[in-house]
Amino acid sequence: MFDMMKMLGKVKEMQSKMAEAQEQLGNIIAEGEAGGGMVTAKANGKKQLLSVRIEKDLLKPEDADILQDLIVAAANKALENAEEQAKEYLRKQTEGFIPNIPGLDLGGLMR
Repeated sequence: MFDMMKMLGKVKEMQSKMAEAQEQLGNIIAEGEAGGGMVTAKANGKKQLLSVRIEKDLLKPEDADILQDLIVAAANKALENAEEQAKEYLRKQTEGFIPNIPGLDLGGLMR
């Protein structure tokens, strides 16, 4: 027999677990680099850029265009890495609550 109260309890438990997991995404830190490590960027699992480090050799006016491209590349790599780590974290946190469905993307839960 279908137990509605039990199902609602599971839904509330899952919502609570997801809220906690989303809050923890800020603790996931990922790094990306470009230009052979001359520019590095760090981002968290909430898709926020945290820092950019630039080698002093790149801080020349004539290298401004290259530097801008390297910053964008490093930041994008850091954000991609953070997103992958966040997806894996959410997958682990929701194991047993959300069925493992091929193609199910939890990326939308990280906003």
